Amino acid sequence: MSLGTIVMTGAAGRVGSALRAPLREAADRLILVDRVPLKAEAPNEEVRQTKLASIEDAIELIDGADAVVHLAGVSDEAPFPDLVEGNILGTYDILEAARRTGVRRVVLASSNRLTGHYSTSERLNPEMPPRPDGLYGVSKVAVEALARLYVDKFGLDVVCLRIGSFEHEPSEPRHLATWLSPRDLAGFTEAAITVPHPGFIAAYAVSANTRGFWEISRELGYTPQDDAETYASQIPGAADYGPSDEPQGGYFASQEFTIDRARLG
Repeated sequence: MSLGTIVMTGAAGRVGSALRAPLREAADRLILVDRVPLKAEAPNEEVRQTKLASIEDAIELIDGADAVVHLAGVSDEAPFPDLVEGNILGTYDILEAARRTGVRRVVLASSNRLTGHYSTSERLNPEMPPRPDGLYGVSKVAVEALARLYVDKFGLDVVCLRIGSFEHEPSEPRHLATWLSPRDLAGFTEAAITVPHPGFIAAYAVSANTRGFWEISRELGYTPQDDAETYASQIPGAADYGPSDEPQGGYFASQEFTIDRARLG
């Protein structure tokens, strides 16, 4: 099944770079968007260098697409005005552009850090209330709220992928629960693009980790293939990692992390 024309923003980032090849193979046309320069690597790739600073910019980029995979934005804790501009307003621009141009399918990069203040002893599903572990997580709460609004009010199909710890291999104890492998990243993303009539779906995108604490959504129809436990013997401290009162966000949930990264003084 061809994915038609796909627009992917934030294409030069870690997640975008990993998705480029699998989406290129599945799409008739892949339009790669980033503020930094990129080079087309195949006949069905097009590259656009732009900052995406307005709804008009977004309309120009996505008009005629079958789906948009929106990855652009601020990817970690930062001063809140930066998060509002990069994550909240940027998502609004994409969703509003989709409404105006008739692009029905939008896949948004949400984050596991939207619920990072739950403890590691709790098993989470996407219906549970947000408990963000920082201001970055707060921005993703807003992203999902915008998505829900555009589904309920304007009839878009929007899938919010709560991306886990995306790494080629897990490297720390927390990854034993939160790791997302490259193969499973591609699988979740393609499922988010192709699942029939999703309306609104928020789903944890995470590998099938033995020590995981997030439920895998059945709505997308994708079953993750990898398990961080395969690498446990290579990770110092792995034997001691398990359910506790500690937050799922780990250090991301600490006061120091936000004070430092958000420059709160």
